[in-house]
Amino acid sequence: MFSILATPFAGCYEVQPKVLSDSRGSFIKTFHHDEFKSLGLETNFQEEYYSNSHRNVVRGVHFQLPPEDHVKMVYCLDGEVFDVVVDLRVGSPTYKISASFSLSSKKANCLYIPKGMGHGFCVLSNSATLLYKVSTVYAPVYDSGVLWNSLDIEWPVNDVILSRRDSSFQMLSEFNSPFRYEKE
Repeated sequence: MFSILATPFAGCYEVQPKVLSDSRGSFIKTFHHDEFKSLGLETNFQEEYYSNSHRNVVRGVHFQLPPEDHVKMVYCLDGEVFDVVVDLRVGSPTYKISASFSLSSKKANCLYIPKGMGHGFCVLSNSATLLYKVSTVYAPVYDSGVLWNSLDIEWPVNDVILSRRDSSFQMLSEFNSPFRYEKE
C-alpha cells in the first residue's frame, strides 16, 4: 500500500501512498497503523494540524527540543512545496547536512521525519496547505528552530515572506544541539 523511499538520513523517509483515481478524482490513504508498525515507523501521533501559506512563504526551520522532541510526518494537501530537513543529531554521519524534497498534492507523497531533525518549507504554488502529524503535543517552552538560510540549501525563492519568529532563529553553525544519534 505504501512505498517507502530512503533519503540520505537514517530514519527519514519519503512515503508514497497508493493513489486510487477514477472519473470522480482520487482517494489516498496517508496512514495505516499496522503497516507503519510493521515498517518500524511511529504509529502514536498525538496531534495533527495544517498550515495554509502563500507563494514565497518560508516556514521553519522548526523542531521541538527534548524531552518534547517528536517524529513528524508532513504532506501537501493542496499545491506544492519545496520541503527541507536538516539532521541535528550529534554523532550522525549526516550531522548538520540538509536536503530538499518536492511535496505536492499531485504526487501525494509524504515525508516521515524522525526526532532530532529540523523541518521547513517554502511554497512554490500560489498557495499550499501542508498537514503535519506529530508524536508529541506542541510544547511552546521546547519549541525552537534554526535560521532557514543558514542551511546548505539553495532555496527557490527570492522575495521571501518570513515570520518575525522564524527570522529571529540562530544560525545552524551556532546551534548547540541536544539531539543524539542512535543507530537503528
